[in-house]
Amino acid sequence: MTSEQLSPATVAVTAGRPPAVPNAAFNTPVTFTSTYVASDGATAPGDLGYGRWTNPSWQAFEEALGRLEGGRSLLFGSGMAAVSAALSLVPDGSAVVVPRHAYNGTLGLLGVLADRGRLVPRPVDIADTEQVVAALPGAAMLWVETPTNPLMEVADLPALAAAGRAAGALVVVDNTFATPLLQRPLRAGADVVVHSVTKYLAGHSDVVLGATVTADDALHAALHADRTLHGAVPGPMEAFLALRGLRTLHLRVERAGANAVELARRLSGHPKVLRVRHPSLPDDPGHARAAAQMSGFGAIVSIEVTGGPDGAERLASATRLWVHATSLGGVESSLERRRRHSGEPPTVPENLLRLSVGIEDVEDLWADLAAALDQLE
Repeated sequence: MTSEQLSPATVAVTAGRPPAVPNAAFNTPVTFTSTYVASDGATAPGDLGYGRWTNPSWQAFEEALGRLEGGRSLLFGSGMAAVSAALSLVPDGSAVVVPRHAYNGTLGLLGVLADRGRLVPRPVDIADTEQVVAALPGAAMLWVETPTNPLMEVADLPALAAAGRAAGALVVVDNTFATPLLQRPLRAGADVVVHSVTKYLAGHSDVVLGATVTADDALHAALHADRTLHGAVPGPMEAFLALRGLRTLHLRVERAGANAVELARRLSGHPKVLRVRHPSLPDDPGHARAAAQMSGFGAIVSIEVTGGPDGAERLASATRLWVHATSLGGVESSLERRRRHSGEPPTVPENLLRLSVGIEDVEDLWADLAAALDQLE
């Protein structure tokens, strides 16, 4: 069986390992160094150069993620470093078509760059394909997030990738929510994929990392140059931990996704829940699209509750198993009211909570959540 015939679950376990030879280490060891002995090009081909250029610990993770996404990966010191590197591909003064609802770090950076005259954002409803296509003429980049954070809007990824390329725009997709197990944007026609490795890929809420993936050698070289010159490099120990987390990605995504489907169903029938957004629900606006282009619905659920923002805050404070926290994608379940952050778009409802469903027993998760909901007015 060739490596191309392996399932993503198997790739997540096997990629990025050293050759399986007798007495060799089973895992790629952590390489703590800033300096490499120079290669003469004969006894040791290639030249690692300097510790800011590359590291064997980074390379192991990059090989695994690249295999999963179908391109060449680069590991960054944070998700925002990867986002920044991708936006560096935009020529000065050019337009970027962006989702009006997306990760607020991305929107915040776009706002800063716009204020400096570096680029011109064109916000769109990313789920409205006609609106996105209408905004593309003259744009240098189309930034896609699907499903969106935190409203769970689902974009028509193949259609947007084709439209972006036809318009001469680079197509960048933030695939953090879906992971390469549920969605492979490069196969759909995207040019660059961005991940917050902090979230599902590492999966244990203990590292801050980011990554890009592209199948284009020139784009890979430009992203690598940006990482090197701006110093947005990861630590070798963080890379080791992220690769260790990646080994169980398929199990975590499967279990958390199944939990999310069941919780979304139950939340839809609770009297204190006004709205539930999860693509698994048959009446969700993104259901048909997600079912057609994804191999699962993911583990993020957004709900709007009674009692306005105060009710949402009370709910977040009343849970005992669910952790009130701002991140997502870990093995533990967490939730928060997104509008508590000043950078969140004003169109995000004040009473919306984003739930990152973990891998705990679903009955325990529901009992804790239902008890907190029952306390709302």
